[in-house]
Amino acid sequence: MTKKQKLELTWIGKDQRPRLEPRILLEDDSKSYHAKQRVTENDIFDNRLIFGDNLLALKALEQEFTGKLKCVFIDPPYNTGSAFEHYDDGIEHSIWLGLMRDRLEILRNLLAEDGSIWITIDDNEAHYLKVMCDEVFGRSNYIGCAVWQKKYGAKSDSKFLSESHEYVFAIAKNKERVGLNRLARTEEQDSRYKNPDNDHRGIWTSGDLLRNEARDYAIYEIVGPSGRKHLPPRGTSWRFTKEKFAELVADDRIWFGANGDNVPRLKRFLNEVADSVPATTWWEHKDVGHNDEAKKEMRSLFVDNLFDTPKPERLLKRIIELSTNPNDLILDSFAGSGTTGAVAHKMGRRWIMIELGEHCHTHVIPRLKKVIDGEDKGGVTEATGWKGGGGFRYYALAPSLISYDKYGQPIINKEYNPAMLAQAMCKLMGFTYAPSDTVYWQHGHSTETDFIYITTQTLDQPQLAALSEEVGDGRSLLICCAAFRGKADAHLNLTLRKIPRAVLSKCEWGHDDYSLNVQNLPMAEEPQVDIPTPRKLKAKAKAKSTEPSLFGGDDD
Repeated sequence: MTKKQKLELTWIGKDQRPRLEPRILLEDDSKSYHAKQRVTENDIFDNRLIFGDNLLALKALEQEFTGKLKCVFIDPPYNTGSAFEHYDDGIEHSIWLGLMRDRLEILRNLLAEDGSIWITIDDNEAHYLKVMCDEVFGRSNYIGCAVWQKKYGAKSDSKFLSESHEYVFAIAKNKERVGLNRLARTEEQDSRYKNPDNDHRGIWTSGDLLRNEARDYAIYEIVGPSGRKHLPPRGTSWRFTKEKFAELVADDRIWFGANGDNVPRLKRFLNEVADSVPATTWWEHKDVGHNDEAKKEMRSLFVDNLFDTPKPERLLKRIIELSTNPNDLILDSFAGSGTTGAVAHKMGRRWIMIELGEHCHTHVIPRLKKVIDGEDKGGVTEATGWKGGGGFRYYALAPSLISYDKYGQPIINKEYNPAMLAQAMCKLMGFTYAPSDTVYWQHGHSTETDFIYITTQTLDQPQLAALSEEVGDGRSLLICCAAFRGKADAHLNLTLRKIPRAVLSKCEWGHDDYSLNVQNLPMAEEPQVDIPTPRKLKAKAKAKSTEPSLFGGDDD
């Protein structure tokens, strides 16, 4: 039987997936920040700024935030540089696609059922990205693609076409559940309404009375006030029956022009149309900003500007107002200069941002402080009526739980204290970390009756018996310890696991950089083949026999 085929985008290494370690996040109060006082009752303080590799950070968020994000916005690296001079260009594209796929899959998990993801991208990878998003989210969940006019003039030194736009992909977690907000009418749109005939119903604009198909019942002659006769052109017909048209004339809703001899048009009054309009797929720079505007915003905030392609605050405002409502949660895993968090904060949305670069400390934090203190007067501050307030909490990724001793054996990282170890083990074993203040063995729970206890001690049978009696009937306890003596199944309400052995196969350890920027990736080295000799094998066996216990205790 032949393998079932499907339409898909393939690339080199597509089947290779990282086995990510679900790290814990460590809050640093010295870098967290909040306003000195409340500005309004709706101030939001529990925003999060996370410093670390964004793929590991997304994995760290999965347990707490799966299904909770209303909007994800990402502005990923566009893969414009050549990182592999000695390889086929397909290698570079393949790495970019693989790293993006890994992130998109977690982002999809984090989205609420009525949530959506918005991605800015240029021509370098846009079309590959679209097909890959179809695989990750399902083609039926594609909302659309807006074209953002990022430049307002042509570059005179362009060799071919002067690039003036980028794309904004909008994709739903579940298109049947998502609903986009409409945009408020602009003064420009309202300015099209006039009242040349002093109609008592107010200002109006006129619309076409023709439809682009011929329907026999709607083909008839219309005689205007001047006596001029009008028939629909061949292949078209009027939008209304002859009887309905007569009613519209009687209600003074047909306009034949000031002299009464123009082609008839339908009057549409401003007070009868909706006060909002749907967003189109063409986003002009006059409405959502452009690159130069974004750079001016950066220069007003920072002395030095290390961002080549920042996004204007008005672009983020458009995305946020379409996809969210006040107090909804937004995530940006490529924080860059922090525009998403700044705009979300001004618009009364909760936010999470992730950034690995040192500019997280030199630029993002100072920018957010200015927003919170009400000192940021630029961007969308005036449009949103922002006065300051709220705050954020700063987190850094914890180091890998597992490190290796001088013999190459896995041990618990010495940087972990007991509380960090308990929190990390809860996450790895699928438990919610919730240490009890009164019961020492309750470090977390998976249900109301199933608990977990983490200790670096070696437990003997009397200790296990005492624990079993205290847990009692109708409850269970998973014990993760350095070692234990006796039979593992001696107590029905206890399950025993040794650490770190219990988690060694769950993920890859000590991997701190899943960089998406292919220019930062190291060149592959030729594998060194180590041919074993009798002397090497003898030395290896001797070293293994003298290795100490992982925790300095009994491993039995």
